[in-house]
Amino acid sequence: MGKAKANPAKKSTEPSLNSVIAPKGKPKSGRVWKSQKQRASTVRKHKRDSFEKKQEQRQLKKSIQEQSRAIIEQKKTDHKLKREREAENKRRKEENAKKSEIVQVIRNTSKLKRMKKKQLRQVETRDTTVVEKSA
Repeated sequence: MGKAKANPAKKSTEPSLNSVIAPKGKPKSGRVWKSQKQRASTVRKHKRDSFEKKQEQRQLKKSIQEQSRAIIEQKKTDHKLKREREAENKRRKEENAKKSEIVQVIRNTSKLKRMKKKQLRQVETRDTTVVEKSA
């Protein structure tokens, strides 16, 4: 009348249905790109880290932040020093240019009236009261 039940004491050589994952066919919806999702109840929960591990991670994070702060501070100081050097070089360059100028003082102002427009463009005024001669 009915089927005989398999003897549980007997070891079967066939793989059980639970251990074999059958290949999935094409979904009825036609959305073949969608993957098979796991149910929330089967997903393994995250185990909490131990206190020591948390402390270790905090220390690591703190040291990384200190290192990054130090790097940023170093960049700022380097940039500041570079700007100061550039400003000093610019100032020195201007001083040297002033020292090396060849100046011809025009005492007779009537010469200015006789000059052509192109020559007048080249004439520059300087303060003659401040005359610095360093060693």
